[in-house]
Amino acid sequence: MKKILLIVLAILVAAGLVTFMVVKQQSGYTKVMTAKIVRQNLSTVISGTGQIKPKTYVNVGATSFGRITHLYVKEGDQVKKGQVIATVENVQPTANVQAQQAQIASTKTDVNSFLAAENTAKANLERAQADLEQKKLDWQRAQGLYQAGIMAKQDFDAKKAAYDTAVATIAQMQAALAQSKAQTESARAKVNNAVAQLRFNEDALNKTVSVAPFDGVVTNLPVREGETVVVGIQNAEGSTLMTIADMSVVTAEVKVDETDIVNVKIGQPADVTVDAIPGKVFKGHVTLVGDQALLRSSGVATSQSTTGTEEAKDFKVVVTLDQPNDQLRPGLSSTAKVMTAHKDNVLSLPIQALTLKPQDKPAGNDNVQAASNSSNSQPDQQGVFVMRKDDRGKFRVHFVPVTTGITGATDIEVLSGLKDGDEIVTGPYKTLRGLKDNALVKRDTAKPLNLAPNNS
Repeated sequence: MKKILLIVLAILVAAGLVTFMVVKQQSGYTKVMTAKIVRQNLSTVISGTGQIKPKTYVNVGATSFGRITHLYVKEGDQVKKGQVIATVENVQPTANVQAQQAQIASTKTDVNSFLAAENTAKANLERAQADLEQKKLDWQRAQGLYQAGIMAKQDFDAKKAAYDTAVATIAQMQAALAQSKAQTESARAKVNNAVAQLRFNEDALNKTVSVAPFDGVVTNLPVREGETVVVGIQNAEGSTLMTIADMSVVTAEVKVDETDIVNVKIGQPADVTVDAIPGKVFKGHVTLVGDQALLRSSGVATSQSTTGTEEAKDFKVVVTLDQPNDQLRPGLSSTAKVMTAHKDNVLSLPIQALTLKPQDKPAGNDNVQAASNSSNSQPDQQGVFVMRKDDRGKFRVHFVPVTTGITGATDIEVLSGLKDGDEIVTGPYKTLRGLKDNALVKRDTAKPLNLAPNNS
């Protein structure tokens, strides 16, 4: 038993010595996580959420008051331009058209009658003109005979009276012809008026038949056969028959945070995902960037808001899909990721490795504060801690100022200050905040971590 106790004691002493040596060896070191600077493709991507919308859609409103007699389509149906989609009762408009057509036919008969009377008056005038010529010759001959004393005064007076009568008959026939022409023109004017009234009545009749304005899909059908519709304000109850959308050009209308909107430009590529179609990515491009800020809580434009409270704002961005498919429906929730910048094969570092260091303190005595603003007069200096071996082969960290470029999902471009292969401190966050320049460090893992996968 005594022998066993001595063996256990020896083991405990040995373990204590090993522990002491390890602690002593590691005293003064700070464990850190590291990564190496590498080259990769970087993309700056901003996200916005919204919904799928067709570029072109129309609410087909009721154009005539009455009861719906037939609906020829249902929600989800494909329609062609000019296709009849609904009819409203048309008894009165049809009767008006038929009555007007009958009136036009009657008025045209009157025109034909007056034309016949006009032709008769023309024939009478021509006959009177011929008779006048004859009476004029008789009168001229009678004047010569009377002057020669051959014709009696009575016969001479009779010739003169016949001539005067023929002249008066001409005037009468001319007046009759003018009257016939006036009656004809009046009848024609009545025909034209009746034709115009017929067009009005036909238009009223045509408005009882609704047709598709373009090829599309019926996306909303709020009415049923037998219901009464009215001509009213757009989207008012009882005034909208259905909504037709042209799904050949589909857009994702999303809202982008005000801090990101300055980087969004028309033509930038975007990836659109739809909640209802998991795993599918639709390629597209930005076609509209809104100029009006929208309140995030209500979606109302700031110019229309009556409140003066400060709150987060968004801007509308429209992404047109390059190749939409039949699975897309208006109103589906969507997310658009817009690529606002992209660079290939650039030096990059993890974003969490960046720290801020006041410039007016000595480099060896200040505590570096990660991602915090200093109250000093000079702006804080942005940089990272780089690991380097000292003369005794131990690793120490040195703060190196860096300038950065575009920002990816987890990494940021390095423009100056670092080179490919440099090993930098990435964390932990609390350690990074309190890390001092020239401090001794040890890697938290046996091998330095590489950067995250490419953000291309």
